[in-house]
Amino acid sequence: MATKLTVLSNGSLRVEGDFEIVDAQGKPYGLAGRERVSICRCGLSANKPFCDGSHKGHFEHNAEAFDLPAPKVS
Repeated sequence: MATKLTVLSNGSLRVEGDFEIVDAQGKPYGLAGRERVSICRCGLSANKPFCDGSHKGHFEHNAEAFDLPAPKVS
């Protein structure tokens, strides 16, 4: 399955499929065979970069897709 990233309203980023998550040094996180994880985007999780539900009642964002403008050519 291709990697799918879903922006959840008032919540995390859900990552599904065939993926790897690495830290700033390139070392992979041990995902214990998971094919779906949620990434924190509120900054409140005690288990960063993974979501632990701490955002509930503290983070609001209505996730609606939109088109980005074309990249600037330098």
